[in-house]
Amino acid sequence: MAEKDFVSRLDAILRPKSVAVIGASASPDKMGHEILKNVIDGGFKGAVYPINPKADVILDLPCHKSVKEVAEAVDLAVIIIPARFVPQAVQECGEKGVKGAIIITGGFAEADDQGEKLQQQVVEAAQKFGIRIIGPNCQGVNNPHHPLCASWPLLTCQGKIALISQSGTVGAAMMDWLSEDKLGTSSFVSMGNRADVDEADLIAYFNQDENTDVIAAYIEGIKRPEQFIKSVKQLKKPLVVLKSGRTPKGKVAAESHTKALAGADAIYEALFTKYNICRAYTAEEFYDYAKALAYLKPPKGNRILFITTSGGAAILATDQAEQEGLDVSTLPQEAVEAITPLIPAHAIKSNPIDLTGDGTAQMFDDVIKATRKYYDTLGVIFGDPVEDASSIVTPDANELIIFYGGADIERHESELMHLKGIPVFPTPERGIKALAQVLERKTLAVPQKPTLTVPVIGRQLPLHQAFARVAEQGLSCTDFALADSPTAAAQIAQEQGFPVALKISSPDILHKSDVGGVQLNLDSAEAVKKAHNELLSAVKLSSPEARMDGVLVSKMAPPGLEVIVGMNRDPQFGPVILFGLGGIMVEIFQDVSLRLFPLTKDEALTMIREIKGYGLIAGYRGGPAVDEQALADCILAVAKMAENHPEIVEIDLNPVFAYAEGILVADARIIERENS
Repeated sequence: MAEKDFVSRLDAILRPKSVAVIGASASPDKMGHEILKNVIDGGFKGAVYPINPKADVILDLPCHKSVKEVAEAVDLAVIIIPARFVPQAVQECGEKGVKGAIIITGGFAEADDQGEKLQQQVVEAAQKFGIRIIGPNCQGVNNPHHPLCASWPLLTCQGKIALISQSGTVGAAMMDWLSEDKLGTSSFVSMGNRADVDEADLIAYFNQDENTDVIAAYIEGIKRPEQFIKSVKQLKKPLVVLKSGRTPKGKVAAESHTKALAGADAIYEALFTKYNICRAYTAEEFYDYAKALAYLKPPKGNRILFITTSGGAAILATDQAEQEGLDVSTLPQEAVEAITPLIPAHAIKSNPIDLTGDGTAQMFDDVIKATRKYYDTLGVIFGDPVEDASSIVTPDANELIIFYGGADIERHESELMHLKGIPVFPTPERGIKALAQVLERKTLAVPQKPTLTVPVIGRQLPLHQAFARVAEQGLSCTDFALADSPTAAAQIAQEQGFPVALKISSPDILHKSDVGGVQLNLDSAEAVKKAHNELLSAVKLSSPEARMDGVLVSKMAPPGLEVIVGMNRDPQFGPVILFGLGGIMVEIFQDVSLRLFPLTKDEALTMIREIKGYGLIAGYRGGPAVDEQALADCILAVAKMAENHPEIVEIDLNPVFAYAEGILVADARIIERENS
């Protein structure tokens, strides 16, 4: 089908010159009445023809017994009759020359095998006459710009976002939110069973629609993957997708909803990433992302300054900004000097700038103007009922507006901002997440993870002393001894038995491997001597000021599963016990569990079983399970060490090798208070 013909045929549905409502009803409690009334009350400017063989007049319009009896041309038929009569109605529409049909009626492929057969008959009749069909089993179409509301509820607010939805309710709720916020939509299409027109068709259509700036689609699965990819390749506008059926049972529910394949979610994730499609995971994100992409001007970079009357809201915003890869950079001294005479003396002059509860709209305005040039985005958080807030914000400026906790004033001022085309977000987190979707991914920094534990300050025990402390708790450790020369190291290694590891022992070096302070799998005296000299040379080169206790020689542990067991003494809550997969994985994935004192054996076992990597502990794909009881005893031993030695502020046993029977501590770090 030629592009022009394709568009004109969908225009017959979304921009018809005339509409026939097949199944129109005089009874206000019938859907046929509501749809007809909404077409009329929505301000449709073309001819409207009620079709009902049992009525003469409905809503003051003359009624026809069949669409074929209408003397004039009919572009669109809205069909709301029992499913068994729909194929014949579509046939008659074709004979009349109708170009498009919206089938509201359910009871087709989503229902049973008989419904599947009925749907196929509808498709065959439509294809015979070249009729494009929306549905069946759908909530219709609403185009406020045309205007046409062949749907429900009646919403007429015009906007920039086109809504495409496999679920009528999800799409209508989104349209309702946009109408409530006075932002509106460019169109709403409920696809239903997608017997003909699907998401690929509609994305291509709205990509050319002059009233649409952003396309937002709720989908449970993609009907025609090749055509979908063709459509998104040609996109000139942002596409936001809320894809449900992410989990195994959610996928089953999605397939039973419209009897269409939902597919593996990871494949959809890859598809959306490849074609730069903005994916939402919740209805709120779906709304926020579409709103941001439609109304926020893309910033040039990721630097953001928060200006607020609420310190708490600003902290929430800062946390979310860090997690999204935005840069909450320090307020330049020049900017500090510029705002000082503009704000109360007790206000906080940093990033965030906290105007405190004394902040006014005028104060916000002054600070915005004074700081705009220093940042890519100003996060303006009206954290109180700030009157006249709408008067000092600017459309298409580098401003992210968040109104949080302003009660009736917030609702009034937010509406005024929306009428100016300025999106307002109701919480700091929602606003920041939406802003991140507008930025190019390459502009964002690496997202910052939440803090795991508070870093401690103290004196690191020499490595051999740390091992001795661990052994005192009854924990099995690899054989270890301190060497002060290459010869001594070789002698110790021969006594322990090869292979061995060499590790620098220094109170000033926390991460030995980062400075070349570890040599592994040494299997001869000559290799030990050579490694000893190389290790010291590397450490002296990278850390020339570090003090050296010597080189620890320890027998290599047999292969096993590496875990970490640790303790961090929090300044507020006291000892915090940590367990997770060990080695470098704990730093990369932070797949750990934490517990406060007091700690029981049952809690220790629960800690082990709640990490994401527990499958490796339990025995993955037939592999041997490790000794959970021994791991729990190790966790309790670390807890006991922390309890008996209040001077210890941090314990880090990493790695601890876990086996089918027992465990073996292969490395240890213990930090004590400086004055202990």
